Amino acid sequence: MDKKLIDLFIKNAIAEDLGDGDHTSMSTIPAGTQGRAKLLVKEDGILAGVELALEIFSQVDSALQTEVFLKDGDEVKYGDIAFTVSGSSHSILLAERLVLNCMQRMSGIATKTHHVTQLLASYPTKILDTRKTTPGMRYLEKWAVRIGGGVNHRIGLYDMILIKDNHVDYAGGIANAIIAANQYLADNGKNLEIEIEVRNLEELNQVLEKGMVNRIMLDNFSFADLRQAVKLIDHRFTTEASGGITEESIAEYAACGVDYISMGALTHSVKSLDLSLKAY
Repeated sequence: MDKKLIDLFIKNAIAEDLGDGDHTSMSTIPAGTQGRAKLLVKEDGILAGVELALEIFSQVDSALQTEVFLKDGDEVKYGDIAFTVSGSSHSILLAERLVLNCMQRMSGIATKTHHVTQLLASYPTKILDTRKTTPGMRYLEKWAVRIGGGVNHRIGLYDMILIKDNHVDYAGGIANAIIAANQYLADNGKNLEIEIEVRNLEELNQVLEKGMVNRIMLDNFSFADLRQAVKLIDHRFTTEASGGITEESIAEYAACGVDYISMGALTHSVKSLDLSLKAY
């Protein structure tokens, strides 16, 4: 966990929610009231966000006490209790929605990712996430992908050079884009991997002729072309399939022999897992 980043996220999220005070709690619950609550699982899946929840409780009120029964990555079923929290009722209520919003979203992503990894269990292919994430929550969503058994692609624009179709078109072609990217790294003393997206076998052959990249993204290839592309690349570069890949088709993509499959659906349209924080 990146403590500095998480601290900032929690601070901003609490400020967004709290405004000038939790007037409902302050008006209905006497100051100093003590309470306890349990995190109740209401849907089968993969649990994620427990470590984050503990950090949220700690930042909201360091006097809150927690007891953890289930950890990130555990398979859970309806009726399970992940943890309990006790202390100031006002503090528990302040933390409640942020804890649930994060855990439900993260658990949904981890559950989806775990399911997809099971579909690939008989292949060496790994599943990758993308930058199709919720603004402000990318770190949490990519964390959830890892908890579910997936692999993070680049985190942002800063930790890899990924030359996509628009970059190629604006640069005036594949060769121009590759040469410019390598020159940029040399000029700026940066050690970043270079990946390039290709849209067809003709573009792939241009990349193979030029080289100077680490990974090739094969975007929206038919299965026949993907198999041919993997054969042409012949392990000289890491391969990644992308573009409209679904749970129904992912195994067939893996069977083509690619190293990675990227899937935006892991984060951009996932269903949250049903969780609840209940007083008891």
